Amino acid sequence: MKIVSGDNILITYALGSCVGTCIYDGVAGIMGLSHILLPEKNLCPGDTNVYKFADSALSKMVSEMKAYGASVHRMNAKIAGGAHMFASSTIKIGERNVQMVKSELNRLGIRIIGSDVGNNYGRTMECHAADGRVLIKTVNRSIVTI
Repeated sequence: MKIVSGDNILITYALGSCVGTCIYDGVAGIMGLSHILLPEKNLCPGDTNVYKFADSALSKMVSEMKAYGASVHRMNAKIAGGAHMFASSTIKIGERNVQMVKSELNRLGIRIIGSDVGNNYGRTMECHAADGRVLIKTVNRSIVTI
């Protein structure tokens, strides 16, 4: 997880089943990006890195963004990832990650205004703090702006 402002760009690579969540307050010019690995921290008892889990990372990131002057009422989110990377797997962790991210954002009162999730391929998410633009880059596909 990282928080920036100004002309900074945040990038998270290799979003397979993981979900990148970019939250932006355009008035304050403050942006946060998290790379969620799992939906719930109870899946890894004893792991103290709250930023790995949707049910703990997003509220922590929002809290830290507020400390820099962002307001929840002005925040919006863009999400990417949550792919089903292995056809043989019956565990749909990507889908579960997306569901939990959406649920947490809803609970926090943050609207999702852009999304590129699902399917069976990985993504790179590039988030621009200057204007809130988010680019999704995927091998052998066109760059998508969400």
